Amino acid sequence: MTEYEASFYDWKEKRLHHVTLNFPLYQSVEEVWIGVDQDAAVGAAAAYVSDKPVVVYGTSITQGGCASRPGMAYPNLLSRKIPYEFINLGFSGSGKGEPEVARTIASIRNPAMFVVDYEANVPSVEHLAETLPIFIHILRERHPDAPILVVNRIASAMERLDPELHQLLIDRRNVQHTTVERFRDAGDSNVHFLDGRTMLGDDYPEECTVDGLHPTDLGFLLMSRSIEPVIRKLLQM
Repeated sequence: MTEYEASFYDWKEKRLHHVTLNFPLYQSVEEVWIGVDQDAAVGAAAAYVSDKPVVVYGTSITQGGCASRPGMAYPNLLSRKIPYEFINLGFSGSGKGEPEVARTIASIRNPAMFVVDYEANVPSVEHLAETLPIFIHILRERHPDAPILVVNRIASAMERLDPELHQLLIDRRNVQHTTVERFRDAGDSNVHFLDGRTMLGDDYPEECTVDGLHPTDLGFLLMSRSIEPVIRKLLQM
């Protein structure tokens, strides 16, 4: 077991401070000790505006893979801007939209909304076309009023060099958009689509990803800035 000690803050002014600890993205934590000055007091954090969590399901991108620190994962960035609890269910390499996973996620009590962001792990367009409608249906069956936001993956730097990859990602994007429109045409106006391909702007190959896919801190920041107003609107904030 690895142990280490770090001094995070040394405030000179004695007043109440709000501190958020983001635990490691890829390492379990068995025990945490937090030390404060003898004359300091520790109290409860400010309450969320709702007891309903925002549930985000996806891949290593959702999890925060390649962020320089845990607080830079886009769901964590969003959680500091939007006063709701965010449940990050990003699974590196394993976010494939299985119905068993959907049923487990649907068992979360009283969610404010769902964000579905698993395209980057699917093996094929056909897999995405097969799993996404079932995934949404399972969530909707258990939570008839919760907004469901489908987000396709960010653009890839390799697309500029690989026309086949570019077309593949366009096809995947279209499958997700079409799936959402079918739900809306069938009367479910609370299923929504956000085009992740627009979130990084034109600078993504050079500045916004580590390897053409996983975002840098800048990439995560741009993602959060694109998603935040959509979530605020769906939560009626």
